[in-house]
Amino acid sequence: MLRKAARVAFIQQHLQALYPEQPIPLDHKDPFTLLIAVLLSAQCTDERVNQVTPALFALADNPADMARLTVEAIRDIIRPCGLSPQKSAAIKRLSEILMAEHGGLVPVDMEALERLPGVGHKTASVVMAQAFGVPAFPVDTHIHRLAQRWGLTSGKNVVQTERDLKRLFPESAWNSLHLQIIFYGREFCSARGCDGRVCDICRTCYPHRKHPKRTLKA
Repeated sequence: MLRKAARVAFIQQHLQALYPEQPIPLDHKDPFTLLIAVLLSAQCTDERVNQVTPALFALADNPADMARLTVEAIRDIIRPCGLSPQKSAAIKRLSEILMAEHGGLVPVDMEALERLPGVGHKTASVVMAQAFGVPAFPVDTHIHRLAQRWGLTSGKNVVQTERDLKRLFPESAWNSLHLQIIFYGREFCSARGCDGRVCDICRTCYPHRKHPKRTLKA
């Protein structure tokens, strides 16, 4: 088993070699459309979101137009993404708040983002990182799983995992690593495709691991 410092260095180097460019998976054109896409991605695949958002953004791709839509009109379009009653209400209300309190702009402020309906810490972190380039390390259940497999955290939730990853990796790498880990997880270290003993990173970090790595629930 590699020591933690060696694991961290290897993981960062390996991911950078595999994914020197990190295209943002959700189609968008500005911070507002990214915010809506990230909100829709909760418990939904990026692919499905990208299939749904063109029709939504054809009707309203800015807070002013979105606020004028009815919740029902939004829900009819986003239904394939799941949780459409909650998501449609949140999208309309946050658009109204952006118009009333932020001049129709998405705020470049984590706390202000987290106060918007339907926007939790992870969604706010994604927007800060991908729309504004502010260092953040959004952690979802997939990153949580890989961080545990790679011995980077023993946290039982994404809050602790985020804290541990921010401590281990340089701030300048956070935004890239967030996407690189997601890409790697989908391609090589998925929930079913690797159990902590299959992919290159798992085998390099823990060459003598005998049993599947059990993930503590996020």
